[in-house]
Order: sequence, then structure tokens, then C-alpha cells
Amino acid sequence: MSRVKKILEISSYPPPRAGWGVRVEFVKKELEKTGHVCEVLNIAPESRKIPSDEYLTARNGPDYVRKIFIRVLNGYRVHMHLNGDSPKGFILTLLAEIISYILFRPAIITFHAGPYQKYFPQERAPKLTPVYKLIFRMCKRIICNSEPVKEKICGYGIRPEKVVTIQAFSKQYLQHEKVAFEGDLEEFLKNARPLICSYVFFRPEFFIEQMIDVIHRLRESFPELRLVILGSSDHSEHIRGQISRLGLNDAVLIAGDQDHDSFLTIIGRADIFLRTPVKDGVASSVLEALSLGTPVVASENGTRPAGVVTYDNDDKEDMIRVLTASINNLDELKRKVIKPKIKDTVAEEIAVLTE
Repeated sequence: MSRVKKILEISSYPPPRAGWGVRVEFVKKELEKTGHVCEVLNIAPESRKIPSDEYLTARNGPDYVRKIFIRVLNGYRVHMHLNGDSPKGFILTLLAEIISYILFRPAIITFHAGPYQKYFPQERAPKLTPVYKLIFRMCKRIICNSEPVKEKICGYGIRPEKVVTIQAFSKQYLQHEKVAFEGDLEEFLKNARPLICSYVFFRPEFFIEQMIDVIHRLRESFPELRLVILGSSDHSEHIRGQISRLGLNDAVLIAGDQDHDSFLTIIGRADIFLRTPVKDGVASSVLEALSLGTPVVASENGTRPAGVVTYDNDDKEDMIRVLTASINNLDELKRKVIKPKIKDTVAEEIAVLTE
């Protein structure tokens, strides 16, 4: 029992399904399966105050601090998740790191997403350089998902050996059972020619208005084309109005937050998986689609995997051109899908957390 480790994950957590939360869910299950102890302090805006047996809630700032302090005092190692888009995340991270540091158990952090984010790297937010240096120096280890991100982190004066590159995607993501759908969803999927699938949150960085406009234009050439949008449907009212104004109610389906099996089944049935963000790095949903043999069309961000067809996100006409060419050459595109090599990176992460 002396080798049992106790980990406190501070992150969003499903539902809804989202990149960080899904990863943490896999890590938590694997830690517990191998005899360790893992609790999650949920900081997702949608669910952080909703009680659950799966995670701890944080009602407010003092409650957040209290729960971290008690657990670190009782031997937990904090594993904090953040990215370069949220100043609130910097504050939450610093609070967790300070508590861990004064109790002689420095935290581990995972810095998510790609090499260019709203406030990252230095050239995008030079005034925040002292904050990043403090965050990166106070922790025991830093996990990121690609070498370009590691390079940018080291640009803050961090020793390269402190930063561990672990791809966010892991073999656990692909474990699922195909789902047989019924009713309106099945009718929508089976009658699409072609079927485009996209996974979004209804936030500006997903460029959903642009995507809907492009679908409207593409329908002129491909009248049976349909788009199914996966992911939490919170804050989707504006987009629903756009869909209605453009007469696309029969062409675009906001399917909401699906469970893991349904999510992968829909992606596997799609003719094209469309990925619109530019700050997402190596997105897990892109790797899921490629692994299932579904061609991916995505905004160019410098980190797309081999075989992904990219377009310039700042040029709507380029997006239309690339999608048109992809639809016209679907059979060839499917033959050319390059399935990525998938490792057990959850095990790699657990090795860092428990070293």
C-alpha cells in the first residue's frame, strides 16, 4: 500500500463530452484500475456546482481552495489542466500551485491545445510572461501534447527536461460498440449524400456561423448534403436562428452531446469529418475520425496529422473550394485516409503522475 498514489485532477469532467474531460475520465479509470486513488475537482462552467458521485464540486473560490488544501494535506498530488485562452484558468492554476508548493508537494500541470492560442506564446501576450514563468516554474512537471508546444513553453526559460510531450489521444478513445439509431436521427443520417460531421462547442473559436454559411453555399451544388453537429448544444440559439433563416432545417442537425459509443458511431458513418478551430493543436476528434477511416477536412493550424485535407480559415472561398473538391473525390479521399499510430498514452501520463 506504500506505493499507492493519490491524485487530484482539477479539470472539466463529462458531461458534456469535451477534450480535457474525456481524457481525465480515461486517466481516472486507469489510475483506479491499477490500485491508485483519484478524485476530480470539476471546474467546468456547466456542471461544477452540480453534485455527482463522479467528481467533487467547487461552489465558489473559498470552497475551491479549501478542497485542494485538505486533499494536498492528506497526500494528494494536484494535476492541474489549463490552456492559453483563459485568464481565469491562470488564477485557478496559481491557487492550486501555491497550496501544493507550501505543503511541499508541487503540482503537475497539463498545458492543452496548440502552439498558438489567445494568450500564448510570449509574442501574443508579452505582459503575461511573468505569470507563465511563475506557473511553469512552480510545478513539478509540465505535460503538453506536441513538440511545437513544448518549444514554446521552453521559450519562457523552462528546462526542456521538465516538459513531457504526451499525445492527448490514446487507444482508449477508440474502444466502443456501434449503435443502431432509430427515428429522426437515423433518417437524417441515412439520407445524407454526403454526410458531413463536425464536433463543436457554441463558442466563437469554432467559427460555426462560417460553417453554416458554407453548408448553405455547398447545397447549391450538392442538394442532398447534410451536416450533423455533435457536442453540447448550450448557447446554440443564435446558430439555430441562422439555420432557420437560410432554410437549412432539413440539412443541418444539432444532435447535442452524445455518449461515447454514439459519438464514434456517427463519426464512423460520416463521409467527411469537418474540424473548424485553429487553436486546437492535434485534436482528438480528428484522430478518432482518421482511425475510423473517415476523411478529415480541417482548418490549417500547422499541426494537422498526415492525410488531413486543410483550408485557410481566413478565406471562406478556400473552405468552399476544398470541401467541393473533397466531395467530388470522396472515393479517392477515403482510400487515402492515413490511420494514425495509436499508443497507450494514458499509461504514459499515469507514469508521470505516479513517479
